[in-house]
Amino acid sequence: MSSAKKLHQLQERVRLPRTAWKLADLAVLFLLLALLARRAASLLDLRVGGGGAPCTWCWVAALVCEAWFTFVWLLNMNGKWSPVRFDTHPERLSERGDELPAVDMFVTTADPKLEPPAVTVNTVLSLLALDYPAGKLACYVSDDGCSAVTCYALRQAAEFAKLWVPFCKKHMVAVRAPFVYFAGAPAERTAATDAEFQRDWTFMKEEYEKLVSRIENADEESLRRGDGEFAEFVGADRRNHPTIIKVLRDRRSKSSEAAGDGIPSLVYISREKSPRHHHHFKAGAMNVLTRVSAVLTNAPIMLNVDCDMFANNPQVALHAMCLLLGFDNESHCGFAQAPQKFYGALKDDPFGNQMQVLYEKLGFGIAGLQGFFYGGTGCFHRRKVIYGAPPDSSTDVQLRRVKGSPSYKELQKKFGTSKELIESARSTMSGDIVFAAATGDLSSRIEEANEVSACSYEAGTCWGQEVGWVYGSMTEDVLTGQRIHAAGWRTVFLNPDPPAFLGGAPTGGPASLTQYKRWATGLLEIILSRNNPVLLCISKHLEFRQCLAYHVIDVWALRAPFEMCYALLGPYCLLANRSFLPKASEPGFLIPVALFLTYNVYNFSEYMDSRLSARAWWNNHRMQRIVSSSAWLLAFLTVVLKTLGLSETVFEVTRKEQQSPSSDGDAGAGDADPGRFTFDASPVFVPPTALTVLNVVAVAVGAWRAAVVGAVPGGPGVGEFVCCGWLVFCLWPFVRGLVGKGSYGIPWSVKLKAGLLVAAFVHLCTRT
Repeated sequence: MSSAKKLHQLQERVRLPRTAWKLADLAVLFLLLALLARRAASLLDLRVGGGGAPCTWCWVAALVCEAWFTFVWLLNMNGKWSPVRFDTHPERLSERGDELPAVDMFVTTADPKLEPPAVTVNTVLSLLALDYPAGKLACYVSDDGCSAVTCYALRQAAEFAKLWVPFCKKHMVAVRAPFVYFAGAPAERTAATDAEFQRDWTFMKEEYEKLVSRIENADEESLRRGDGEFAEFVGADRRNHPTIIKVLRDRRSKSSEAAGDGIPSLVYISREKSPRHHHHFKAGAMNVLTRVSAVLTNAPIMLNVDCDMFANNPQVALHAMCLLLGFDNESHCGFAQAPQKFYGALKDDPFGNQMQVLYEKLGFGIAGLQGFFYGGTGCFHRRKVIYGAPPDSSTDVQLRRVKGSPSYKELQKKFGTSKELIESARSTMSGDIVFAAATGDLSSRIEEANEVSACSYEAGTCWGQEVGWVYGSMTEDVLTGQRIHAAGWRTVFLNPDPPAFLGGAPTGGPASLTQYKRWATGLLEIILSRNNPVLLCISKHLEFRQCLAYHVIDVWALRAPFEMCYALLGPYCLLANRSFLPKASEPGFLIPVALFLTYNVYNFSEYMDSRLSARAWWNNHRMQRIVSSSAWLLAFLTVVLKTLGLSETVFEVTRKEQQSPSSDGDAGAGDADPGRFTFDASPVFVPPTALTVLNVVAVAVGAWRAAVVGAVPGGPGVGEFVCCGWLVFCLWPFVRGLVGKGSYGIPWSVKLKAGLLVAAFVHLCTRT
């Protein structure tokens, strides 16, 4: 009986062995605790012994920082301790063809310059061509830039999809984003099909090149001046305009049904904007998408992706359904999150933002707890989860409809005054996952869609709090997923082969650090709000270990002051002729040496186990030091100033680059050195530039003093020299930037500010 059940099982939860890694975790923890014990004992001796103390406050500062590092290590241990993998079997869904739920797919874009429409179009085309019943798919594109060019590009994409989708289905195309597919040579075919395929492939490539040419040559002003479908954009400012909704493709229209071309619906949305209302960035856009889709198609499952995150696996929706339908208890799968992976990625991850080890080591570990975090893209949600409904353990659909149906007044208070939205919410929250959406053309319900996308619609409702994407943080994705876990839902890690989605990783220093700063800012906002995981653990259903797992990333910005303080101890001691580490002749010297070697060997082994190179390990290690002294530090200061009411956080869009992936994984063939660090005049570069100069100066002064004066009691030893030298190596891109030119050189404005900070620090050291 059990074997028969397993034969029809859609998913399997597989525990991953980790015994050796657990022993390594404990070894590093033991050395951290030994270092703390030795540090505390030394401080006690210094206090009792009195005179001759090397630098008591330095040792106290080091103790506090090392205690923090131990806490962070415990958080990481907790996150990695119970890894699991979910294996999916989409081939078994053929037995449940009629049970497949409808899926509303959301794509978000905010700036046509930073996020080119051609990038968005490729993502949309990859979604329209998924291996899933076309009648159960609808794609919605949110354009917060209110760009006529973006709308025009999607209109052109809707026409191109009539050729592209049948071509993909006919020839079983593996990757259905055209810019990826046409980047290489056509796949080999048998002699019988070769001629037809070559003819189709050549024709499609020519049509795609025409599509790209039309999009790239489109002009915003020319489109706005024209008559017809772009008239709504005339006079519209991206920060002040009415709602614009266009049904670019209606699967339910009579013409589409007659054609039988199997193309899903496509809808363009630019929500209403007004200076009198806060728009809550991406979270606000996602809530508008949720409401508009509810009154148009009301699919029980929602997929959201960023505009540069195309569907790399055409069966991704089927893999997701294996998880969403594969549990007897729906509470085990509130959403299915795919890891963020990247196409055309630079070799050896020079900017440390591909996060492969984080997903493989920490991701699978957290999947074994209450579930992996919501990452903001590549995620399949149950609509009822986004609506704030708690999990229902009952599998009796009729029972759920009787017990779980809220009153009309309750729904009106939560969801607003739209009768259509209230009815769709009622059916979603009290019905089965498989139900029929409203019939009729989508265009006939545009008036209702305009109503729920108005700026004032959310006033007096629970949107942004208990319903929808949660407001109050720049990382609305993590905050929303945290609310879902706190309601009692569990979530799953969607990791098929080939990867579900691929996106573009930012390149260059400014884009990479901007992204890290935005993440760290939003995560610290969560820590300092009523949505703190500790409070949710106490008052709601967030499990304790899941609470600790959230803190692994939530404390990113909080790590900055501790890591910066520890980084400054070395140069301070060399400049002030003090010490904060044991001398090489002392027995305690072996503890920090053993810890340094063990931790780096452990970290290096993780990269080897993830099939990455030694260079990738080093790049990520140095970027950890750079990010903590730049992006995380500025995020910390930004949130502190916001908390004091002295500034406001500003959402910064990361530039999206579309590059054709090459065979060897290198991107940017036209760039002289795409992996080299680039700079601009942003304040984010000031702290690491100052830290670089300071360590170089400290090593020089310390070496000169050792050569001329010699060693003195309580003065610096080999440990301080190693700390400063190691930091110089980690900050080597900034050493090169000090003498570089153009974008590879640090601007003089940054050098001047950094120089003033270094001068002030050196003056402080010489006075103490």
